[in-house]
Amino acid sequence: MRGKLLIISAVAVSLSGCGVVPRLIPRPAGAPTPAPATSPATPQPPSSSSSPAATPSPTRPALGAPQARQAVRQWVAAYNATLKQRRWWRQDARIEALFVEAALHEGVLERNHEVFKWKPGHKPITLTGEPTIYLPRPERQPPIGDWFIAQATYRDTKGHARPHVLAFFRAPGQSFKLAVATPIHWGQRMPKPRLDADGYITDMDDAMAGAVAKEYLNFWNNKKKEGASGYRLARDNYSRKAFPKVNKGMYVAFAGHGSVFGFRTADGGSFFLFALVNAPKSVNQVLSEALLVPAGAKTIQELGGNWFS
Repeated sequence: MRGKLLIISAVAVSLSGCGVVPRLIPRPAGAPTPAPATSPATPQPPSSSSSPAATPSPTRPALGAPQARQAVRQWVAAYNATLKQRRWWRQDARIEALFVEAALHEGVLERNHEVFKWKPGHKPITLTGEPTIYLPRPERQPPIGDWFIAQATYRDTKGHARPHVLAFFRAPGQSFKLAVATPIHWGQRMPKPRLDADGYITDMDDAMAGAVAKEYLNFWNNKKKEGASGYRLARDNYSRKAFPKVNKGMYVAFAGHGSVFGFRTADGGSFFLFALVNAPKSVNQVLSEALLVPAGAKTIQELGGNWFS
């Protein structure tokens, strides 16, 4: 997590998001959403949080693990090429070509760095080995596009090689874009997923995902009694240790979260990946979280977290 927290007020941006992915937990009403762009290809969020079961599109080929791995490599190549462009964060088209949902705000935050004469926070990515892919069944993909989770090893912003976990989404006819990413904390590791007979991940518990995301908002915003969602952060949770330091700075409460990506683990637990974001007119931080709720537990364990500000 980064220590510098500054507020940008009334940042004028025009960035499009992918909306809410059905079968994932959408951001709550009133949560920050980038201003809509004019592109007709931008998918729109569903009218309610309870979406019908996804059905495969007869015109959309099924996404397989080899294609997902290739998508990760292609995204990394495009990302690295973009970082070489002067003041890339000032070009909305470049940002929208790489990011969706909460990740879109990273371009806004780089403008924050520029205003305060800080060095850019993004660094080129060099992958070590092949990414591990966590892929839902084709018929469980939402009508508005495809998603998957990947674990990839590359250097963090301090130059240390470490595993990262990332979620990607693509709308029909578009390339995959990054929705959320975070390094895994030292000493932690990704849990083994519960796979079906064909090697696909098992759907997460939507109700639990919503409650866990809500608890993180409750905790960081410090407005509601901890555990009000039915879940509670573990005593050794990294966020619990970081909050006293962050709260002493210029901290702005999170307004909401992006889609929650996740799966059931091999031992019966649940893994969740999502990002918390501020309101669009005061974007100064994005907090990405990789979380585990053990089987039968009400305690949230933080496997990874990244504070971009």
